[in-house]
Amino acid sequence: MSETAVFCLRLFVASALGATIGFEREWRAKEAGLRTHFLVALGASLVMIVSKYGFSDLTLPGGGVYPGIRGADPARIAAQVISGISFLGAGVIVLHKRFIMGLTTAATIWTTAAIGLAVGGGMYAVPCVATGLVLLGLESGRLVDKHLGRARREVRVVFTAPDDSSAEPALKALAEAGARLSSYSSTPNGAGVRVHVLLEATTAVSQPDYLLPLLSRLPGIRPETVE
Repeated sequence: MSETAVFCLRLFVASALGATIGFEREWRAKEAGLRTHFLVALGASLVMIVSKYGFSDLTLPGGGVYPGIRGADPARIAAQVISGISFLGAGVIVLHKRFIMGLTTAATIWTTAAIGLAVGGGMYAVPCVATGLVLLGLESGRLVDKHLGRARREVRVVFTAPDDSSAEPALKALAEAGARLSSYSSTPNGAGVRVHVLLEATTAVSQPDYLLPLLSRLPGIRPETVE
């Protein structure tokens, strides 16, 4: 296999691994999804390839190397990905009322960049295992939150619906998630109604990053706030 084909293979593998993690984030309706993680892994892999092999043609006609090339650090460009990706990760972290949202997605972006660097550096088994561990950690973390976060708290949810009857599927979905309805009120809002509900729910269920995606998947329901 030619060197160019090997480099292209690395880009495809890195992109696939990044898209795999991104699909999980997309499925959970998180701030950064499939396209973001796909591009992060692809870009990190390309940077690593350029950092290691992009200057191999800087040789003198006699076969020597230009001063400064000999003994140069092949990771000097790739190293900037670790710090530079932090800006992208910070962009998905938001403070919503009393809740901090986006920390997990920011961590997956950073880890996806590391996976892309590993593939770009010529590794295959290690980043594949890392991708599996990322997915395992994300899903097992949700199970831990669901079963151990049983302390109940009050949470107020506001969403809009075409009418009161259209809000019933949202109430049913909240009940199926384990939330108990304490109060319900609705007010006219243009062509629909704005619904205010007060719930009692476990710590895990009461989080905005659980309730907002849950409601946004329902037809006609547009979630506004969770506090």
